[in-house]
Amino acid sequence: MTRDIFLVGNSVDELGGVTNWTHQMAGLFAARGHRVRVVGITPPAVPRATAPGGGAPLPYSTTTLYDAHPPRPRPARGMRGRLDPVERYRRRVRRAGMREQAAKLTAMFRAARPGGVVIVTQVWAMEWVALADTAGLTVVGMSHESYEMTRDSSRLARVLRYYADVDRLLVLTREDADRWIHRRNLNHVGHLPNPLPADPGEPSPRTAPAVVSIGRLDGQKGVDMLLDTWAETAPEHPGWTLRIYGTGEDEQQLREQCTALGLDGSVEWRGATGDVPGALRGGSVFVQSSRGEGFPLALLEAMAAGVPCAAFDCAPGVREIVRDGEDGLLAPPGNTTALAERLGRLMSDRALRDRMGEAARENVRRYAPERIVARWEELFAFLER
Repeated sequence: MTRDIFLVGNSVDELGGVTNWTHQMAGLFAARGHRVRVVGITPPAVPRATAPGGGAPLPYSTTTLYDAHPPRPRPARGMRGRLDPVERYRRRVRRAGMREQAAKLTAMFRAARPGGVVIVTQVWAMEWVALADTAGLTVVGMSHESYEMTRDSSRLARVLRYYADVDRLLVLTREDADRWIHRRNLNHVGHLPNPLPADPGEPSPRTAPAVVSIGRLDGQKGVDMLLDTWAETAPEHPGWTLRIYGTGEDEQQLREQCTALGLDGSVEWRGATGDVPGALRGGSVFVQSSRGEGFPLALLEAMAAGVPCAAFDCAPGVREIVRDGEDGLLAPPGNTTALAERLGRLMSDRALRDRMGEAARENVRRYAPERIVARWEELFAFLER
């Protein structure tokens, strides 16, 4: 059965893994004959480095509701804050704008054929979907981060409020699903992993003395901890280089930290890349130093390229992807000395790199796109009963 599928998120072209996932899944659904529409609430604060599909015509449509970001409400502190006339006016204007944009969603949804599905990829976007008429459609709400990351953020209250009545709350691992079920008493939670990104082609030869990191330069990705890790590793491995791919709000601060640690001679700041497979083929080891993750695409891409990984075991998604000691090495979250030791083992042992790299390339096939999209279609059919 072919369906109308709406993928609704914060933005259609912002920098980040959720957007990459959205466009990959939109393409996979479209290739299976579904009619797909990607909807963003606002323009991005930080746009992607490359257009979806590399600028080629997309096999699905995209829509952005707002021309500019709507006004952000300020926290109402105490009675005075709740009664502040200026803030009350701002909230009325914002609410009226939300209803206006939700009406656009309603018009899209009403044009859907029977069996249509709305997939809300980020809970902030669900605030608009909740105001729209989704009658007759299956609604799937998603969280692309671990339970712990949501629990420790303002998103927890929104998930509990706005995803309470969706047909399925979908997370990325069984472990996270169990936590939502048992700790928050939610009985409509399921799990589906991210699919493997595009086939990287030829694997890395794992001969270049280079360690690769790919991700946003912000607090979540922990590049500050990576630099501390490299300060322990680099002196033991002269001639090796750390290549950091990515941009972000913390770049200048991180560059200053790099200089202060005396690492300028062994760290290369490569900026954003539109050729992730090429960046990975140029390295022999991949490192991920995140404070928190969901189901990181960068790890999947590295493993598909045959590059063994050293990473912090910071989320269920990480330890589901990497089989510690078999196709990569995991360190306790935030322990830079332990991560340095794992990294050093891979850098100094070519046979270990080759063995783990080949195992990674084989094991990651369990996330082949055709398998994952088939599981999505099975979920649609199940929820429609």
